[in-house]
Formats: sequence, C-alpha cells, structure tokens
Amino acid sequence: MPELERELSANRSTALELREERHLVREGYEFLDEKRMLLAAEILRGLERYQSERAAWLALHGNAGALLLDAAARHGLDALIVYPARQLEKFRIEQRTRRVMGIGVVEASADAASASPPRAAVDPSPEARACAAVHLDLLREAARLAALEFSLRRLAAEYRRTERRARALENVLMPELEQALRFVEEQLELYEMEENVRVHEAGAELKE
Repeated sequence: MPELERELSANRSTALELREERHLVREGYEFLDEKRMLLAAEILRGLERYQSERAAWLALHGNAGALLLDAAARHGLDALIVYPARQLEKFRIEQRTRRVMGIGVVEASADAASASPPRAAVDPSPEARACAAVHLDLLREAARLAALEFSLRRLAAEYRRTERRARALENVLMPELEQALRFVEEQLELYEMEENVRVHEAGAELKE
C-alpha cells in the first residue's frame, strides 16, 4: 500500500486527479529524458573539439619551448629577459554565447594583431621575434581552450542536474503515483463489489 494511503480518499475524483498527475509526470520525465540526451550529444561534440584543440595547443606549446631555447641560445637568458615584449593592454578577447537547451555556451577568440608591437630592440633577431610570436599564439589559443572547457563544465553540471531530476521522477514519484492509483482503484472495485452484493441481497429480500 502507498505511504499516502491515509491521505487518499478512495473515490473517482481522486482516481482522476492521480491519472492526470501521472500523465503530467510522464510528460515531465520525457522532456527531461530528451534534454539529457541532447546535452550528452552536445557534450560529446564539445569534448571531441576540446581534445583536438588541446592537442594542437600542446603541440604549439612544445614548439614555443623549442623557439625559446633558440632565442636563449642566440641572446643569452639575461638578455632575453629584458628583450622588449609585445604590449597586451589592447589585447582583445571576444566572447560569443549561444544557447543549448537554455544553457549559455561560450566561444572565445582573441585577436593577436590587437597587441601593441614591442619597442625596438637593441639587438633584434629572428629567433626572438619567432619566440614572441609563438607565445602570443599560445595566449590566443589558450583563450579559445579556456572557453571550451568552461562551456563543457557548464553543460556537464546541467546534465547532472537533469539526470537527478529525471531519476527522481522515474524511480520515486512515478512509482508512488502508480502505487497510489492502484490502491484507489482497488478500493473502488471493492466498493463496487460490496454495492453489487447489497443490491443483490436487497432484490432477494423484495422477492420474498
């Protein structure tokens, strides 16, 4: 018997209300189930893109390390430390947001050309210029990668919330409603059987 048995009135109005509530809960579950499937698909697409871009960023990072060694070999570490750097005060990162099942997914892009050129170096070299350029590329790609990771974490959090709600409807509320409706319908059948017996007995008495 359901836990709500003491609060239920075994009548047709209660049965109708329970059927309507069961219908609404099923619709809610179907919506949540579809939502989590769409979120899972979006997460998989985003994860594939993230892994690809992270691999490219790591390759760029390795190249930056090699170019840094070249520049250090050309100038010496002390001279390289004071080599004029690109100015990043005007370095711009643009963000765009699109909605996925009501969740804001962020995409970012950085304009490396927006960084101000460095002051003229006393001892310029192609090694130092290449080192500066690749590190600026690293910064630009890091912004894209950070936006991807942020969006994936946001989507994953929403997926977990949706999963919890769907499971609560599927494993808790829907079984409780089914049990309550079954209890009310069984009571109604018993009442009908009792009423039929009383009618039959009354008819038999009249015939006597």
